[in-house]
Amino acid sequence: MASETHTAKTRNTSENHARQGDETIGHGNSPAAWTCVLIMLVGAAVSSFAYVLASTEGNYDFGTLLFWAGIGVMFVGLLVGFVLRRIGYGVGGSKLKNNGH
Repeated sequence: MASETHTAKTRNTSENHARQGDETIGHGNSPAAWTCVLIMLVGAAVSSFAYVLASTEGNYDFGTLLFWAGIGVMFVGLLVGFVLRRIGYGVGGSKLKNNGH
């Protein structure tokens, strides 16, 4: 019985977070953040593959070009995330509010 009371007090709930002063609501969980991260992951994967490809014989130029293309994709992902946040798809954005429909 005593352990149940102790467990209820330490349970991971929003009320307990608010009482502790470390509320974690809105930690990047938005379409803007997810889109940004997914595009940047694709860019990182392309750059990683290109790094290995450039180290093989005869593929240095193509691998280098592909590496920088992946870096460019990561930069585009950052810009897309920023633009989506500015137009209302970020945390607490105007496009994400429940309008009753």
